[in-house]
Amino acid sequence: MRFDPVQLETLVAIAEEGTFDAAARRLHVTPSAVSQRVRALENAAGTVLVRRTAPAGVTPAGEPLLRLGRQLRLLAAEAAVEVADEGGAPGSDVVDLRVAVNADSLLTWFPPVLGAVAGRPATALRLFIEDQAYSHDLLRRGDVLAAVTDSPDPVQGCSAEPLGVLRYVAVAAPDLLERHRHGRRLDRGSLPMVVFNERDHLQDRALAPLGLDRPRVVHRVPSAADFLTALVAGLGWGMCPVLALRSGPGAALERLRGVPAIDVPLHWQRWRIASPALDDLSDAVRSAARSLRPPAS
Repeated sequence: MRFDPVQLETLVAIAEEGTFDAAARRLHVTPSAVSQRVRALENAAGTVLVRRTAPAGVTPAGEPLLRLGRQLRLLAAEAAVEVADEGGAPGSDVVDLRVAVNADSLLTWFPPVLGAVAGRPATALRLFIEDQAYSHDLLRRGDVLAAVTDSPDPVQGCSAEPLGVLRYVAVAAPDLLERHRHGRRLDRGSLPMVVFNERDHLQDRALAPLGLDRPRVVHRVPSAADFLTALVAGLGWGMCPVLALRSGPGAALERLRGVPAIDVPLHWQRWRIASPALDDLSDAVRSAARSLRPPAS
């Protein structure tokens, strides 16, 4: 089964713009032309690919074609940039690298990857900040071409490789711990807790072996850098990457005794296509990941 590249690009435009009218403006065609392209693509696929809702969205059956459309766009942009580099007519094409990474990785070991991408001509990096337990959903839907994830099982059409382990430990500001000590005993049950967002269950995983539930006061700070700032300020205790505690403000935090460390294995998943930009990105990720703990053998 073959699919029309123009129709696939129209599907991508609808997914990114959210409406047929906005997709039409981006593609410089009429909304009627967009509708005709979608119907033709759905006839070729034999199923509904686009939800006619507000905003419009791609159905599960359309996700593989959305991924295919983005792959074709990536390869076409790379080819155009390479032709221009070899003396061809310069164009406006930009290689669009859409990557999902969790906030703690971006705070600690991932920044060298940004420097590597900065050295590539006509390349735009689009980061999607998502917890490592959920980033594979972005890959499956075709929203990103690569992701840092906790899953070793590759999404269909992707390859997966271990990067290493990001270790988390329970820490808090010394002043906060002092206020919750009774003699030499720390009242962990009443100690306020900081979480990243509603999907952050690392603190709960650390409390479970101790037979403790969440405390009455739970603060939510949905930014990795601000999460660390909140811990240093004494807002509560939380699970923090060891890499963030070696220097800077995090070095002043005190580890909570008796609370087990948690190791989060990280994997790199990427589309299985021959793309120089994606290959270079993967090399940069592997190099930066050397600061992680080695993956379990």
